[in-house]
Amino acid sequence: MNSRFYITTPIYYPNGEPHVGHVYTTVAADTLARYHRLNGDETCFVTGTDEHGVKMVKTAAAMNITPLALADEMSGAFRSLWKELNITNDGFLRTSEVRHRESVHAVVTKMLAKDDIYLGSYTGWYDEGQEEFVTETEAKTAEFKSVVSGRPLTRYEEPTYFFRLKKYIPRIQQYINDHPEFIQPESRRNEVLSKLKAGVEDLSISRASLEWGIQMPNDPKHVVYVWIDALTTYISSLGYGRPGHDELFQKFWPANVHLIGKEIMWFHTVYWPAMLFSLDLPLPKVVFAHGWWTRDGKKMSKTLDNFIDVKQIKSLSEKYSFDAVRYYLLRAAVFGSDLDWSDREFDSAYDDLSKKLGNCLNRTTNMTNRYRENTVPAAVELQDLDRSVLAQIEALPAKLADAYNRIALQECAMLPIELVRAVDGYIEATAPFKLAKDPAQKAKLDTVLNLLVRGMYTALVGLLPVLPDKAAAGLKQLGVEIAGRSMLNLFANTPAAGHKLGEGSALFPRVEAK
Repeated sequence: MNSRFYITTPIYYPNGEPHVGHVYTTVAADTLARYHRLNGDETCFVTGTDEHGVKMVKTAAAMNITPLALADEMSGAFRSLWKELNITNDGFLRTSEVRHRESVHAVVTKMLAKDDIYLGSYTGWYDEGQEEFVTETEAKTAEFKSVVSGRPLTRYEEPTYFFRLKKYIPRIQQYINDHPEFIQPESRRNEVLSKLKAGVEDLSISRASLEWGIQMPNDPKHVVYVWIDALTTYISSLGYGRPGHDELFQKFWPANVHLIGKEIMWFHTVYWPAMLFSLDLPLPKVVFAHGWWTRDGKKMSKTLDNFIDVKQIKSLSEKYSFDAVRYYLLRAAVFGSDLDWSDREFDSAYDDLSKKLGNCLNRTTNMTNRYRENTVPAAVELQDLDRSVLAQIEALPAKLADAYNRIALQECAMLPIELVRAVDGYIEATAPFKLAKDPAQKAKLDTVLNLLVRGMYTALVGLLPVLPDKAAAGLKQLGVEIAGRSMLNLFANTPAAGHKLGEGSALFPRVEAK
């Protein structure tokens, strides 16, 4: 019986156009979703937009439009971008939707029934960019500025409903200690545990001074604010709290992976578990927080004009293919680390695809066509060099499975390319173009061509989640169609002797220097 796999991106805040950070997270989630579908797992991949909050109100006011009009426009931009980039999300949730409001009401109603929500008042500092209350000590230490954006904190005072966060802190600490895989990478887990030891206050969850949001079901003068609203998306997208519409929730919860940026790690590993404990629901299996992007070692900003926006992503995709962009994003750093955008490194990544992957595939198809009439010959009498490359071919499926299991996405992208490098080295070492000139070397040439086809085939199968279009096109050149086939089936059925290859062409054409 196949497994079920549920993965989410953050629910993106749409007060501006998507940028490289959004694309990176979504490509990472898409790669994992594609892998699990290919692995035969029943997969659900959800993304969306978090449309409430004071930032949306202020941005809309500056544009002289309503928050809903802004949300409609920006949510549409995200949705159309994912479609244009061939992102395979199964669901897209907007927090302004009726179905989400119904789930939030169900969540708050259950918390009220457990006496986990109470009315109080709040006076203190508020980080509008992070939508987070900050203690007096933290505010003073940061010179009353946001530690993320550097913008001044806001002084805030009004009646508010609180969630009894402190009640669940011991249980959260115990859970994190008992489940080391829950927060990844490990360095982020240590950060959360350290902050928990410093003490946590109850969480303000409503605003009486804001109209744009979901009304508290028990008190319409207040709207549910930020994290109760935003975090509920992971279950509202599956129909939680909506009897007759919760089939997906029953099937897919708990999530296998919440993929997020490190700036929202605290909310996902403390607030969200506390909410789920209050609701008597199981916790997600993994919360994986990746790093931030810089450019050439500097923080990206529109002021410095070094921002990688959607326009630049699309320009690169038109010039090199979006698969090339996907490969660069995943190759750029160990998954979980901070990343630095470099045009030089992008060129290096494209060389992997053009000069290695594409060139090796081209040489393999050309030589097989020229020397064996486009038909895969049989391998006979393997020597040490042949056995060495065959061992690398046969090792790739298990290595990839391990890397995907660890969410080591840089490895997932580069392991097949390492095999391509081995195939390239094998070509240079065996010189099939010389073997073809000597009739006495016919059997040896047959073995070399057989292993070249097997090596390129295995690498391309391994690249299907990373380069979905190009890897499929490469396999077609090898005479292989992938429709309806699992990765396990593909790995287990390498082209046998007598298999006919398709027509070769440049998979990643050379691109003129910028």
